[in-house]
Amino acid sequence: MFETKIKELEEVVNKLESGEASLSESLELFEKGIQLAKDCNKMLDEAEKKVSVLIGGEKKDFDEE
Repeated sequence: MFETKIKELEEVVNKLESGEASLSESLELFEKGIQLAKDCNKMLDEAEKKVSVLIGGEKKDFDEE
């Protein structure tokens, strides 16, 4: 899912950078890009929290030994 959204975001950026889109298309692409970036950021935040919990759990286990 994350990889799919990143690829979509890359496509949006490439279309915007090409300069071939009309103004209205560019605005739609920009809006889509912003939403994709927010979605990806949320997924990364959630993954970071999971890693922190896992690392915290491992440290706790090692400290008890």
